[in-house]
Amino acid sequence: MAAVIVVGAGPTGLTAAALLARHGLDCVVVDRRPAPHPQPRAVHLDDEVCRILASIGLADEFAAISRPGRGLRLLDADLRVLAEFRRDAAAGRHGWPEANMFDQPDLERILRRKVTVADGVEVTELTQHGDHVRVNGERFDYALGCDGANSFVRDAIGASMRDLGFAQRWLVVDIDTDEDLGRWDGVHQVCDTRRAATFMRVGETRYRWEFRLQRHESAADYQDLARIRPLLAAWTTVEELRLRRVAEYTFRAQVADKWRDNRVFLLGDAAHLTPPFIGQGLGAGLRDAANLAWKLASVHSGQLPASILDTYQVERQPHVRTMIRLAKLLGVAMTEGGEIGDLLRKVLMPRLHLLPGLRNRVLSSETPALRRSELVLRPRLRRSLAGTLCPAGNPDRITTVTAESNPELADWLRRGRARAAVVRPDGTVLRTMTTGG
Repeated sequence: MAAVIVVGAGPTGLTAAALLARHGLDCVVVDRRPAPHPQPRAVHLDDEVCRILASIGLADEFAAISRPGRGLRLLDADLRVLAEFRRDAAAGRHGWPEANMFDQPDLERILRRKVTVADGVEVTELTQHGDHVRVNGERFDYALGCDGANSFVRDAIGASMRDLGFAQRWLVVDIDTDEDLGRWDGVHQVCDTRRAATFMRVGETRYRWEFRLQRHESAADYQDLARIRPLLAAWTTVEELRLRRVAEYTFRAQVADKWRDNRVFLLGDAAHLTPPFIGQGLGAGLRDAANLAWKLASVHSGQLPASILDTYQVERQPHVRTMIRLAKLLGVAMTEGGEIGDLLRKVLMPRLHLLPGLRNRVLSSETPALRRSELVLRPRLRRSLAGTLCPAGNPDRITTVTAESNPELADWLRRGRARAAVVRPDGTVLRTMTTGG
């Protein structure tokens, strides 16, 4: 009998299963689809999340299927540049480019090499019985709901999504072409109320456009390349385009009120939905997996008490909420406000470079420190490295690092006013020993 059942074989579920295996916990992965999803969806991961893939042995494989993101351009309705933030493609503080573009089916393909998935298995029953969970009649110690926005597992534990007040309908168009479109190799964001849009190069031959739909429009109006071409006309005159996918999405900002019920946990889109404006949707799910997997393994083996599992929501929910609010803020700033909003953007955005430090803040992939918990011992009255990521990577077990044991961390420790840091298996600093203590 496997200890854990993972419901859902998207990147979050596959990563959770691989991390559980890394920490010695057997699991079963099931997915209701009869085969892996063939269509591209998520396209971006930052360097903090790439560390998670590296920790399960996928560093080289992910590098082979991804390309560095070069930054961000803010454009007006006529595609004139209002502001530009260029990013270096070199590896950052975590050993990866700070922005990485990829094709989701490629990511799922390499993740599936690490785990075994039972495709075509729909979960229709989940009940808890004190010391175990029963899923479709089979017994497990724990269940992870990684089954997406319409999660069965979330409904089964009585959790519900809380809306953070954002909903926009967008058309997503994925194109393949062997021709180079001659566009700058970064993300282009059209900041326009009437037809906000996003364009990015995802792979060697793949490009994505996203167009905000007007009230009278739907994806049904754009089901073939002939009807999509008028939207693309300002971007490219290349004739040889292959339509890979066209879909309508409602970008939402939502967070589940409950991420755990005894032995059942929610991860990824089952627990939160974020607008795409900072590219953190999929990354949030993989962060969930990294946060929970080692704790679950440690509790199962008796190394940590079961109460530690409460830290999963305590740490992850505020972090997700902060990132969603940032995505919502940027989305509103770039796409809302009517004619007045468009005018303000034309006046203010070309002057953004005058704000000290703004470029670094826009391009930085560093996310907030985790909130205090039993596993984040951060002092209340002074700054600390606790809750942040140690740049050395994710260790196999809780580890203490010092300048003597890890000379490459000497400057990091010094800047954090620490002589040593205790680092968790997800790379998060549990606590530090100060230079004066």
